[in-house]
Amino acid sequence: MPILMETPMELDLELNEDDFPYEEEILRNAYSVKHWMRYVDHKKNASKLVINQVYERALKQLPGSYKLWFHYLKLRKKHLKGKCLTDEDFENVNNAFERSLVFMHKMPRIWMEYLSFITTQCKITRIRHTFDRALRALPVTQHNRIWPLYLEFLNKYDIPETGVRVYRRYLKLCPEDTEEFINYLAEVDRLDEAAQQLAKIVDNEHFVSKFGKSNHQLWNELCDMISKNPDKVVSLNVDAIIRSGLRRYTDQLGHLWNSLADYYVRSGLFERARDIYEEAIDTVKTVRDFSQVFDAYAQFEELSLSKLMEEVTTKERATADDDIEIDLRLARFENLMARRLALLNSVLLRQNPHNVQEWHNRVKLFEGKPLEIIKIYTEAVQTVQPKQAVGKLHSLWVEFAKFYEVNEQLDDARTVFEKASQVEYIKVDDLAAVWCEWAEMEIRQENFQNALDLMYRATVIPKNKVSYTDESETVQARLHKSLKLWSMYADLEESFGTFKSCKSVYDRIIDLRICTPQIIINYGMFLEEHKYFEEAFRAYEKGIALFKWPNVFDIWNTYLTKFLARYSGSQLERARDLFEQCLENCPPNHVKNFFLLYAKLEEEHGLARHVMSVYERAVGAVQESDMLDLFNLYIKKAAEIYGIPRTRPIYEKAVEMLPEAKSREMCVKFAEMETKLGEIDRARVIYSHCSQMCDPRITQDFWQRWKDFEIRHGNEDTMREMLRIKRSVQATYNTQINMMSAQITTTVVGTTETTKSAMQALEAKAAETNFKQTLVTATGANIMFVRGEVQGGDKKTEEGAVYNPDEIDIDMDEDDSGGENEDETVELKNVPIEKQSIPSKVFGGLKKNDSESE
Repeated sequence: MPILMETPMELDLELNEDDFPYEEEILRNAYSVKHWMRYVDHKKNASKLVINQVYERALKQLPGSYKLWFHYLKLRKKHLKGKCLTDEDFENVNNAFERSLVFMHKMPRIWMEYLSFITTQCKITRIRHTFDRALRALPVTQHNRIWPLYLEFLNKYDIPETGVRVYRRYLKLCPEDTEEFINYLAEVDRLDEAAQQLAKIVDNEHFVSKFGKSNHQLWNELCDMISKNPDKVVSLNVDAIIRSGLRRYTDQLGHLWNSLADYYVRSGLFERARDIYEEAIDTVKTVRDFSQVFDAYAQFEELSLSKLMEEVTTKERATADDDIEIDLRLARFENLMARRLALLNSVLLRQNPHNVQEWHNRVKLFEGKPLEIIKIYTEAVQTVQPKQAVGKLHSLWVEFAKFYEVNEQLDDARTVFEKASQVEYIKVDDLAAVWCEWAEMEIRQENFQNALDLMYRATVIPKNKVSYTDESETVQARLHKSLKLWSMYADLEESFGTFKSCKSVYDRIIDLRICTPQIIINYGMFLEEHKYFEEAFRAYEKGIALFKWPNVFDIWNTYLTKFLARYSGSQLERARDLFEQCLENCPPNHVKNFFLLYAKLEEEHGLARHVMSVYERAVGAVQESDMLDLFNLYIKKAAEIYGIPRTRPIYEKAVEMLPEAKSREMCVKFAEMETKLGEIDRARVIYSHCSQMCDPRITQDFWQRWKDFEIRHGNEDTMREMLRIKRSVQATYNTQINMMSAQITTTVVGTTETTKSAMQALEAKAAETNFKQTLVTATGANIMFVRGEVQGGDKKTEEGAVYNPDEIDIDMDEDDSGGENEDETVELKNVPIEKQSIPSKVFGGLKKNDSESE
């Protein structure tokens, strides 16, 4: 049976037999926390009352034990699970916490447990007092454990006044959490104080946002807050704050200006808002900011107009004042939209006021408004600095003067040009353009003498010599060496001046050494028009002395052409001397034209041998690209003058001098010429020589030509000889390629002598096989020969001789004269295989026959 035992607390306890050992230990060690905890653990399955009694007995003996109090309070809170807040057990637990704090008031964990427990009980004043007691009881170093619970309590209940006051106390300890306070103020609609706090952190350069916001983002938040809530934010000077932001953040001017205007719009100060928009449009410097402000301005005017119209329509009867107000707002809106391009142009000019093209664009925007155009031009020429101008500054002055000219205000136009001529431009050409435009204006007004006087003024040579390229001097001091100005002066003198004055201008240009080949040519043609031919030739000679090749090409070409047209053949020696002077230093790329003129002169007025001499010199002087054309012309003239046989030396020289590709073409022409003359052996020798530079894999056309030639004029032996040469040439090219491959292989891989020998054996075997296959194919193709006329007599084959198609006769055969001169015989079998130009031993037989035929 359970035994009732009276405790020191005068409580009746139910003790079982299992409890006696623990009770005895408690009696012996009443102040041991460990024994009490063992006892509590033993009674963990007992009823709530029993466990609480054990804890109460323990705490009476050990009231300063944190461990006992912590577990006891935690157990008591656990027992409340599922109960209503109005249950008296909640108050009992609160009393337990209060009793614990008598001894545990320095323990933050006990305070935290108590605060988190009491916060759920909706007793606002008691909770606030408890938080305040905790903060007073604990040292300041442990307040950071209490404040999060305190702030959580403020956010949980709608107690704005208490929350604001508590947050103010909290910021004294943690000013870095000001943003949380601002968010709280915004939530409780205390925007005025929120704006004040936000303004403080924006002005604080050392403030670091816990949310990673930059100072610029905080500025934008402040502007949005104060601009959208003008009726709630009353303690700040909104205009001054936003304008300070405009000075600090120049990359976000559009947004800040819109915020300021929005503040006045929401405040009902519409006229003031319009002033802000106009000020913004007149000050922003980027197209992006302008677009933001202009769009907001247009939207404001549109909404203002639509709202007024809605109000008028809702009235039963509209008054005259309402109609006037509607017309006024509509006119404002239309005027704003019409000014958009001009306002945008002003933005671009504020970006760079020295942009000449933008000033021209601005003038176009005000077309039809002369007073505005004059103001724009006046402002432009006063604003744009020559050294900073982007574009041609002189064009502003010229267009300004043309504007007065179009409006028939010539005196004003001359005044503008006069001022323009005094501007210190960067380049001399700009000042020269001003003078030229001034003169052209006078020409358009038919004041020709005034134009000549202007050119004379502009080209006056100063007393002190100044270099044209000396940028330290003003452009006015260097103007007298402007070729543009002198060229126009010369044109004006030719058109409206006298012969003497025009000649004087050209002579001054030459004396200043600023002329060009075109100026010299123009001078010569001017003198020629006035029948001063020798003066013209002297002008050409002056130009020739001033310039070098290739600039002098046009002068020489014009000079020689004019001279030949003038004197024809009457001064042949003088013409020859001119040609010799011209050709002395003439580069190869320009010499062809002069040699053709020289040859034409000799052909028409000189001797035939002189013509041939000129062509002989020409083919050696011109560049390779022109050499073939000149050789063809040389051969044509030689055939016309001396006959076709005299062209053979020219053909031989062409074959030697021309590049390989063109030399093959010349060889074919040479062979065709010999064939037409009936010299079949000569043609065959030429084909044989040309074959040494014709790879059969590339130049198949040549080999086909030779094959057709042998079919028409040769016999079986000559065909076999042609095939033999073809195989030899092909083997030569293959050997060259193989040798290159072997050298590369030896260099890279380093093969041994044994490997080389094996490779050579394989190559020799392959070459032999290819040779036999080619020979069999060529001889077994059943080619039908058309026997031509034998030049040196018939060759007879001994009867009964065994014919071997693979046999190649390499012995020297006697020529048609019975072998009297073996060195001069024409035999294909002895033609050397090596690639070379036409040697004398190849054409030796031809030369003898040439002399005989002649």
